[in-house]
Amino acid sequence: MSKKHIALALKFLVSGGLIWMLVGGIDLGAARDKILDADLTLLGLAVLVSVVQVGICVGRWRVVLGAINAVLSVYEALRIYMIGFFFNQALPSSVGGDAVRVYKAYKGGLSLKCAINSVMLERVATVLGLILLVVIATPFFIDRVGPAEAAWIVPSVSILGLGGVVGLVVLMFLDRLPSRFSHWRFMHGLAMLAVDTRRVFLSPLHAIKALSWSLAGHVNVALMVYLIGLSLDLSITWLDCMILIPPVLLVMTLPISIAGWGVREQAMVTAFGLIGIPGEGALALSIMFGLMALLTGLPGGIVWLMSSDKNIEAIDDIPTK
Repeated sequence: MSKKHIALALKFLVSGGLIWMLVGGIDLGAARDKILDADLTLLGLAVLVSVVQVGICVGRWRVVLGAINAVLSVYEALRIYMIGFFFNQALPSSVGGDAVRVYKAYKGGLSLKCAINSVMLERVATVLGLILLVVIATPFFIDRVGPAEAAWIVPSVSILGLGGVVGLVVLMFLDRLPSRFSHWRFMHGLAMLAVDTRRVFLSPLHAIKALSWSLAGHVNVALMVYLIGLSLDLSITWLDCMILIPPVLLVMTLPISIAGWGVREQAMVTAFGLIGIPGEGALALSIMFGLMALLTGLPGGIVWLMSSDKNIEAIDDIPTK
């Protein structure tokens, strides 16, 4: 069995194990009834919001591409992003959507350096936007939870914000490491990543654009979850979603499960439990959120099937010259 198959099997085990641990204390019948009784009009609005989200993500990626002088048309960026999103959401694959996006961008004419760095820095902008949204919205959220929860939320948010700043600074100075490491092959790649990081985040124009697209994306995701919650008759607000969804999304970025299933459900039940949402309601919300992401990813699968190049190579197999 290859390493890829082992990794895929482990992801299935993690997703299945987390779901099994979760369902023991939740009324699955009540969760099912909530899903079946969902308001279809509100779900339709949530679908429209999810479509808008794809455009926002493409806009964020194009800002990063422009900052590092990489040229990719709007059409090509949209096509590639949709294919990558499909691989992230719809397939139990060992090939991640970001890796597919790098490969397709490279085949679309970008240098390997620009393809890799643009995808990585778009992800960095996404995470920074998540952190920024939580830092901005937390003061307005404190009254929503009890004093016990507030006592650890504020320090946690402060540490999260500081960690984001420190991580960004480290990225910017990866090319300033001691010269004795310069003979290592991957250090050249890190040095180029540091240069491109400075191009994106030390330019006020590019940084503001990238973070603005990121904030817009996260607010939009929060709106989608809010609409899904309303369709399930849950007592939540848009502000609740703007605070509680970013940590869920951060946890979901860990490559330890199949498209976030299991991890997302555990995180959702824990997060929304802070504001008194019953487990079955949070589980129904998480399942509907996952199905919405799956539905949004399916058009990318159609785009991929209609493309002339359906091969997905490993990044290590791409020639570097």
